[in-house]
Amino acid sequence: MSGIFSHAIRYEFADRNPITAVRQSGKREKVPVLLEVAELHRLFDELALRERAMIVCDALTGMRRSELMGLQWCDLDFIELRINIARSVVDQAIGNCKTEASRKPVVIDEHIAQALMAWRRESVYTAPHDWVWASPQKQGRQPLWLATVMRYYIQPAVRRAGINKNIGWHTFRHTFSTLIKSLGVDAKVVQELLRHASFKTTMDGYTQALEAPKRQAQSSFGEPDHAHGYCFSRVILMNVVECCGNCSQDASKSLIFWRPRRDLNPCYRRERAMS
Repeated sequence: MSGIFSHAIRYEFADRNPITAVRQSGKREKVPVLLEVAELHRLFDELALRERAMIVCDALTGMRRSELMGLQWCDLDFIELRINIARSVVDQAIGNCKTEASRKPVVIDEHIAQALMAWRRESVYTAPHDWVWASPQKQGRQPLWLATVMRYYIQPAVRRAGINKNIGWHTFRHTFSTLIKSLGVDAKVVQELLRHASFKTTMDGYTQALEAPKRQAQSSFGEPDHAHGYCFSRVILMNVVECCGNCSQDASKSLIFWRPRRDLNPCYRRERAMS
């Protein structure tokens, strides 16, 4: 609506944009669902060859659902190990990619290539311009409806694997973003792999911190700092720190503690004045 009013202002159909006064919140209504590595392994064991190749291609590249649906065999380069994103398919309508960054090729490794080649050997439609996920009911003229694949093939496999989560196609994109970042990959590289136009979208909207790295960071917070002779977590809790067998000192000599000035508190000054 804001774009429509801005367009109207340019052509002098309106003199103001009322949408600019509307309050909007970018806060998520719920936390995105993620799959752990062990859950992915259990899911792979429950999937048939076609669905396993789909999930491997999606979960290990972070590809969008529309891009996955629009793949043709000519887009897969098994020599250079990359996937060229040339189109997107939404509700069987072929269109362009979402953004300019989305048109960048997707790099793959040998494991992803092997899963796709295994499916190609089993598929009936293997011509260069055939759909990778061609629909047998449409004699290969259209790709499969991925919502149907999710409902009748993948979600039952999720339940058989004992995963009590509400899984969708975008789950695998969020999972890829979080897992690749947990490996210590540079944040800019994660953005390029997801092909986001905005760095903020990658970090705030897709990537979450896993529990194991958070626990590791918390434990390192309590490790002794031999250069200064104290542990930070102990300094917060105690005045005297004994972090090692041979180092014991007053924490106040090592750290500067901030304490509020009571004379600047208006309530304290009022109490003093009344007394």
